[in-house]
Amino acid sequence: MLALWLDLDDLRRLDQTLRWFSVDKFNLFSFHGRDHLAGASTFLRDQIEVTLQAAGIDLAGGPIRVLCMPRVLNHVFNPLSLFFCYTPDQVLQAIIYEVNNTFGERHAYVLPVAADTAPIRQTCEKKFHVSPFMDMALTYRFRVSPPSDTVRIAIEVHDAAGPILFAAFTAGRSALTDGNLLRGFLRHPLLAWQVLGGIHWEALKLWSKGMRLRPHPAPPAHLFTIQHSSGPV
Repeated sequence: MLALWLDLDDLRRLDQTLRWFSVDKFNLFSFHGRDHLAGASTFLRDQIEVTLQAAGIDLAGGPIRVLCMPRVLNHVFNPLSLFFCYTPDQVLQAIIYEVNNTFGERHAYVLPVAADTAPIRQTCEKKFHVSPFMDMALTYRFRVSPPSDTVRIAIEVHDAAGPILFAAFTAGRSALTDGNLLRGFLRHPLLAWQVLGGIHWEALKLWSKGMRLRPHPAPPAHLFTIQHSSGPV
C-alpha cells in the first residue's frame, strides 16, 4: 500500500516543485483538503487548531503532519488517516484518527498524547459506524510509532469479552520525489479501487460465512470526538 507523510505547512512548496504531485487539483497524485475533516474550504490547520483548543491543547504554531493515501488520478479512499500534532520543538501533543466508512461518512477521534515515547498507546470508545458486521459497543486500542524511517500502527478492537479484531500497518520511508511517485504509480495505479475492492471482498467472505448484519446508526452529531485524557492501553 502507498501512503504519503505530509506537513500541512509544506503543501504549497510540494505543489510547486513536484511534477507528479499537486494540491487541490488534478495530477497523477494529489492531496485535496476537502478529502479530510469537515470537507470544507477551511484550511485543515485552522480546523485542527480550533479543535485542539477545545481539548485544551495549544500547539503554538507547531507542525501538523498527516499520514494518508493520496488521490491517484483523482480517486481516493482513506479508511484511516492520522494527523500528528506537534509543538514547535517537535513534541507530539495529539493524534487525530480520521475514519471514513464506505457509506460516505467521516468521523475523527482526537486523542492527546500523554508521553511522547514510542510506541504511543491510546484508547477510545467507538462512536462511529464502520463495518456492518461489528457492533457499536466496542473499544479501540492503538499502538503507534510515529513516522521516522519507518512507521508502525496497530489497532485492536475489543468488546466486553476481549479482543475481536487486530489490524496493523508497517512501512518504510522513501523520499517524496517525482521518480518515487512514478514508481509508486506503477505499483498502485488503481489504489482507491484496490482498497475498496479489498474491503468489499472481505465483507463478502464474512457474509458468506453467515455473519449477521448490524443496523447502520446515524453518524455522530459532531465531526470530532474529543478525548481530554488518554491513558495507556
